[in-house]
Amino acid sequence: MESVKTAPVDNQGRSAAASSKKRGAGIRAWLVIDSSGRPKLEEFEKHRIMRRTGLPARDLRILDPLLSYPSRILARERAIVVNLEHIKAIITAAEVLLLNSKDPLVAPFVRDLQSRISSMCCSSPSPEGTESAGATLDLIDKHTLCSVRTVVEPTLTSPPRARNSGRLQVPYKTCGDLTSMILPFEFRVLEVCLESLCRCLESETSTLEQEAYPVLDELTCKISTLNLERVRQIKSRLVAISGRVQKVRDELEHLLDDDTHMAEMYLTNKAIHQEVDETSNDDLENDGHSLDNERDQDPNSTNDEMRNINESSSVTKLQIEELEMLLEAYFVQIDGTLNKLSVLREYVDDTEDYINIMLDDKQNQLLHMGVLINIATLLITMAVVVTGIFGMNIKISLFKTGTKEFLQTTVGTLGGTLVLYFIAMGWGRKKLLLG
Repeated sequence: MESVKTAPVDNQGRSAAASSKKRGAGIRAWLVIDSSGRPKLEEFEKHRIMRRTGLPARDLRILDPLLSYPSRILARERAIVVNLEHIKAIITAAEVLLLNSKDPLVAPFVRDLQSRISSMCCSSPSPEGTESAGATLDLIDKHTLCSVRTVVEPTLTSPPRARNSGRLQVPYKTCGDLTSMILPFEFRVLEVCLESLCRCLESETSTLEQEAYPVLDELTCKISTLNLERVRQIKSRLVAISGRVQKVRDELEHLLDDDTHMAEMYLTNKAIHQEVDETSNDDLENDGHSLDNERDQDPNSTNDEMRNINESSSVTKLQIEELEMLLEAYFVQIDGTLNKLSVLREYVDDTEDYINIMLDDKQNQLLHMGVLINIATLLITMAVVVTGIFGMNIKISLFKTGTKEFLQTTVGTLGGTLVLYFIAMGWGRKKLLLG
């Protein structure tokens, strides 16, 4: 009876452990940093992240540390997916979520991100600037601005009162020391990501340069197995770093070439547009019949609406140019790092060419020595043949002579061998066969 009772208990324990393991398999720790710079470590499962950020499952797979994906920056409806080397983050209009926050390479990035967001929050004109995306843009004193543009694109079906009530002023600093637009939260985070990535790649490139040039110079002075092995390792690291930098450069170039993709990265503006559209729709339902009457009374209303659309499109283009300047700054920095690696690669190739030339010269010297030895061997062999003839057991009248004739024969044989050797050398130099 005891065995019958204990079996279900064990089965229940194993099933509970299996279900617990199954539940914990899809849960990961995310470091959430809000718009005020406060970090918070939370555990989310994949479906909760998808609901929170509006991302599909394929975008979350890009951020998986266990999978190898190239560097990508993806703009979605409510978030920006950043997969740049060790930085794997999801950026929204109000917070940033980091997946591998415990990685030692990510720790400096997290500290830099917190300090940057906190400093921007403290330098804002009002503490209420972080409550909403729309409120952030209304905090700037409009008397200090040189020009004010509208962000919301008015539609032709919107009545004038609805457009005026839904208009949201976005300040642009365009004169004096006010020369730039206030960057939204997502672009400040993206800037920190690119800055950290560029700094990391630049540091690795500088370290590789400091190690590579002395080793290459030493190899040119002394060709040894140890120096060749060190150069081989440096070249492998050079190829790996060059590939990583090239992928980041290609991704930034792809973003700069796609205006639509850059426009999708304005998450704060899209949130403001959504709020304004909801307000405008409410006003349209209340004042839908007044549009036709006002158009009949004011024939210039259509022209005013078209002018407002042109102004808003020019503002949108200006905003894309702001993002272009941000991306181009780091594109130039990445391109500079790639140029350093290209110069180092050329130096490695030049060193290899020099080593090959040295080895070819050594090989030519060995071949030259081999030719000389072969010629000498041939002529000595001829002398041996003469000696062998005289050593044969035959009757020759020369054998009955004295020492004088023997010395003459020996010296004549050796002298003839040397004469033939010098004749062969002269003929080889004349035909440019020997150096």
